[in-house]
Amino acid sequence: MANRNIPVNRDVLFGVVFALLAAVGFSAKAVLVKLAYFDRVDAITLLALRMLFSLPFFAGIALWARLRHAEPLSMHDRMLVLALGLTGYYLSSFLDFLGLQYISAGLERLILFLYPTMTVVLSALIYKRAIGKKVAVAMVLCYSGIVLVFVHNAETNQDGMVLGASLVFASTLSYSVYLVGAGHAIARIGTTRFTAYAMLVASAASLLQFGVMRPLSALDLPPRVYQLAIAMAIFSTVLPAFLLSYAIRRIGPGRASLIGSIGPISTIYMAYVFLNEGVSLLQIAGAALVLGGVLIISVPARRGRDGAAAAE
Repeated sequence: MANRNIPVNRDVLFGVVFALLAAVGFSAKAVLVKLAYFDRVDAITLLALRMLFSLPFFAGIALWARLRHAEPLSMHDRMLVLALGLTGYYLSSFLDFLGLQYISAGLERLILFLYPTMTVVLSALIYKRAIGKKVAVAMVLCYSGIVLVFVHNAETNQDGMVLGASLVFASTLSYSVYLVGAGHAIARIGTTRFTAYAMLVASAASLLQFGVMRPLSALDLPPRVYQLAIAMAIFSTVLPAFLLSYAIRRIGPGRASLIGSIGPISTIYMAYVFLNEGVSLLQIAGAALVLGGVLIISVPARRGRDGAAAAE
């Protein structure tokens, strides 16, 4: 009996560690972007570099998925991948990179963390479901927390803060639209295959945008920018995606998402260490409200999502 329990405990341990590493990796993206902006690189160029260095990994995954699944995608599935790849990965990332030019990494991460509330509301509107009291309470907590952090940032007199927050909010909305549609696509195509194809679409769009809007001389950048872009591609894009997938397999998406709640706290800490962004009690209180609101939405659905993940 004891021997049977060892693999289970080990799986849970690895799942928790993978989920933590994925959350930290994703949350480091904002800090890496802000560090790159110190060298005067623009959002279009930086996003293109991130996707360029991510491209070989996702191309390899796409090829592996294609060999594993011999049947080609239908025209409907191809259009679905195209639309969701442009919406969820390209547009969302571009708006996020633009917003980070104006606001702190901590505020950016908290705004992005509103996506569970947006996804629930969008699903309710699309499928004509009533929004329950718990969701309403969660939204009040989340958006109250954002207001507190916004006030904290306003005290630093950041130029363009409203514009930056609006861009990141639009990025979060775009990602939420993607999540609502991705469930249907993943059920038809498969998680790995869909993610790889969608990332290839986003990479192509980012590189095309750079080719149309920027000259090749824009790539004449300090080595530090390329180092940060490579780090962003590997440690904040590719590895977290795999680690999160492995974590979900071991502990389920419900528990993995709850562990991912450490993301905003991780961003605030890293921004304090590497960007010298101030941390106040007002910001901590705001972050606590946002996390509390997200947990209210996440916890009730955990059991159902875990079961779905196990079946998949």
